[in-house]
This record gives sequence, C-alpha cells and structure tokens, in this order.
Amino acid sequence: MNKMIAIHTPEHHDHKMFRDAEKAVDHLIALYDEATTFLRKGFSEALSGKAPECRVRAFYPEIRLSTTTFAQVDSRLSFGHVAQPGEYATTITRPELFRNYLKQQIGLLVHNHNVGVLIGPSATPIPIHFAVAGDEALNVPQDGVLSFTMRDVFDVPDLSTTNDDIVNGADFRYEDGARPLAAFTAQRIDYSLARLAHYTATDAGHFQNHVLFTNYQFYVEEFEAFARQMLNDPESGYTSFVGPGNVEITSGDEPMPVPAKLPQMPTYHLTRENQSGITLVNIGVGPSNAKTATDHIAVLRPHAWLMVGHCAGLRNSQSLGDFVLAHAYLREDHVLDDDLPVWVPIPALAEIQIALEQAVAQVTQLEGFELKRIMRTGTVATIDNRNWELREHAGPVHRLSQSRAVALDMESATIAANGFRFRVPYGTLLCVSDKPLHGELKLPGMASDFYKSQVSRHLMIGIRAMEHLREMPLERIHSRKLRSFEETAFL
Repeated sequence: MNKMIAIHTPEHHDHKMFRDAEKAVDHLIALYDEATTFLRKGFSEALSGKAPECRVRAFYPEIRLSTTTFAQVDSRLSFGHVAQPGEYATTITRPELFRNYLKQQIGLLVHNHNVGVLIGPSATPIPIHFAVAGDEALNVPQDGVLSFTMRDVFDVPDLSTTNDDIVNGADFRYEDGARPLAAFTAQRIDYSLARLAHYTATDAGHFQNHVLFTNYQFYVEEFEAFARQMLNDPESGYTSFVGPGNVEITSGDEPMPVPAKLPQMPTYHLTRENQSGITLVNIGVGPSNAKTATDHIAVLRPHAWLMVGHCAGLRNSQSLGDFVLAHAYLREDHVLDDDLPVWVPIPALAEIQIALEQAVAQVTQLEGFELKRIMRTGTVATIDNRNWELREHAGPVHRLSQSRAVALDMESATIAANGFRFRVPYGTLLCVSDKPLHGELKLPGMASDFYKSQVSRHLMIGIRAMEHLREMPLERIHSRKLRSFEETAFL
C-alpha cells in the first residue's frame, strides 16, 4: 500500500484584488518565485538522498476576472476585453519573462471592464521538470535512477492538459467552469519554452517580438553582418546580438564563437529595448520544421512573423531573383490538417502586405508599375514533397494552374496557417531560386551566383518590413481578421 498520502505545499495565499497592473504582475512574480523555489528545494533534498516522506507540490499562480455586464469597448479593438459576462481565468508561468505583456493585458482588462483582477494560486500543480528548468545545478534524471518513484513525490508534465484546445476553438473550461482569459495555459507555455531551448539553443528571454523565418544558412550570415553594422551604430537602437548557446555580443567587432554542434533550428536575435528587435530562425527545409518552430514561438506572443525564403517560380515570365508576395496559399503541407482544416481560408493581412511592399520599394528603389518587373503578388503553394518534380506532372501542374499559384515552397503556407491559428500576424515574401517547370533547376553553379547577388537584398527587405511594423500601433497590427466568434481577452 502506498502510504505517501500527505502533501507538502508552500504557505497558503488567499487571492488578492488588483486594479494596478504593475502591482498585479509583481504579485504574480512573487507567487511564482515562491512556488518554484519551494519545489527546487524539495527536489534538491530528494536528490541528496533524503527520502521524501510526502508528496511535494506547488501551484501555478493565476489571474481571475469576474464581470456581470457587457463591456462598452471600442469595437475596433480585437483584444483587451471579454465577450460576455462571466468568470474567466488563466494560469501563469514565468511572469518575469512576460512582465511587459502581462502588464499590458491586465491593464486593458481593468480599463475596459472597470473591475479589478484577482491574483492567487491556481489549482494546477507545477511539474517539477518545469520548476527546475534553467537551474544548471538541478536536472531531472530518467526513471529508475532515483531511489523513489518520481510520480509518487513530484508532479510531472501532464499531456492531457498540455494542448491547443483554446486556440483550436474547443469549448475549453477550467475545472471550476471558468472560461480562458489567454490562448495558452501555463503548462502549455512551459512545454514550449522547454522545446524552444532545445531546438534553437537560445533562451526564450532573447526572442524578439518580430520574427523572420528562413530556410537557408546564407540568410544567417547576412543577418550577422547586418547586426554587426547596427551594433557599431549608436543611433540604431539595437543593443546586442545573440546566437546559439546564448552567446551574446554588444559590439560589432567582437568575435562570436560558433558552437561545436548547431541545434536543429539555429536562431539569432538582434535585440532592442522591450523585445522590439528582430529574431531570425533558420528552420531548414520542410513543413514539419515550420510547424514545430511556430508551435512553440507562438506562446511568446510575437507581434508578427514573416517567411523570407526561396521558392520555385511557376510562371515563365518570372526570372531567378524575382520576389513573390503571397496573398493566398494552396495548402498541401498536411501537417496542420487536424488542427486547421484545409477549407479554412488564410487571408492576407493588409498591414503586413503594405509593410512588405513598402520594404521592397525602399530596398530596390522601384515604385508603382515598375515594381511589377521584379515582384509578383499571388498564390504560394506549399507541399510536403521536396522532389515533387520527379512525379507525373499532369495532375500537380493542373492543380497549381487552377489555384493560380505563382510560386511553390515547403514552408510558407504552414507558417501563415499557424499564424492564423495562433492569432499571430503573418506574411510571406519569397525569392525565386529555380524554375523547374521551365528547365531552370537549382544546380550548384546557378545557386552560387544567385545567393551572392540576392540574399543580402532579400533579407534587408524582411528587416525593413519588420521595422515598418515596429512603428505601427499594436492594435493595428493584430487584426480582427484573426479573431473568432468568442475570443480570449489576452492577445
């Protein structure tokens, strides 16, 4: 018989009411720090050989909102208010990391509903794996290593509560019936923060609010060159450049060691105050990587993400090096079919499209009708078969023609669709690197010349677009087109 039925927890705290967002976040931080310190201490004692005599448990803090009236808010706003009277809640993790975000979201709730928010412990235990994350002195060993059974003493991640039910539109409720205030639960966020550290080899705290995705290492080299220029320019506003292994430089002349083993998705951050800089993620090739990266970066609630990669041009009128601005997507990537059916339209977002077109004009010095010489707006087809050219052509080519596709790649529709699903503004600007339907295959000699002449210009367009978006009010970027019938109040 298992006699370990007693539960050891931190001192109990009643929920407190706050109308001051700053003080509310401070209290969240205090509760979270107390809970994780308690768990780390208990785990350290258990590892030292002191046999645990009871279950050790601590809880995520939570934010609760109760409102009895419909809020009279600006109908142009897509976030910052709940849809109807009721009880709402969300569990919180890493509140120090999300300080600015939480201050903004809580402040909007208090302002729009003219009520305070309750802050206190939730009923959701913190898994020990997430409580010790980032503590180099503590590691959770594999089953069988310890003298006791881990699950009997500490809470472990529970995949039944680590899911995307909220963003996927399921009728999610907390155990007490409260509706969700935010798109992700604390456990879902902790899961993604751990995955981000694994796949990118950089801590979540380095990620910026403007994220570029690419599928070639050449863009990384150009990004580093640009970053070094910015760090040497005291007027740029950029403060540091961070690479895999959390290597950080603050001067363009500093060496930046390359890890002996790069992660699966090498990630680089050109930082600015308040995370207003730019992150570049080299996701490699394929929709699976694109989904993995966006699944986890989404919990950081970035203001925009863009794909700047290479594609196959499908029209004879295109030339190598031409740009494609996606305004629609043919989704044959298949990795999101269960979460977002292919019949769901993925709309182009006007604010993103304008920022990209302005950036192309700025970098190329072409405007209006002349811009059409090097850029085409149209449908981008995304597939999951890199060697699609080797199959019988009649069916695929007919389908591409019916969709009016002008370019084909393996990542863009996945990134856009996951942006739509996670309510993260998205966009795509691709560069034609081959034309397989017209005899121009991506061969080594052609590719080399192409990369030298085009990568720098293409990346600069992506950077300029992000800088345009950075100057735009947040409520304009986060379009109502991304919000469903009954949305969470938090962005």
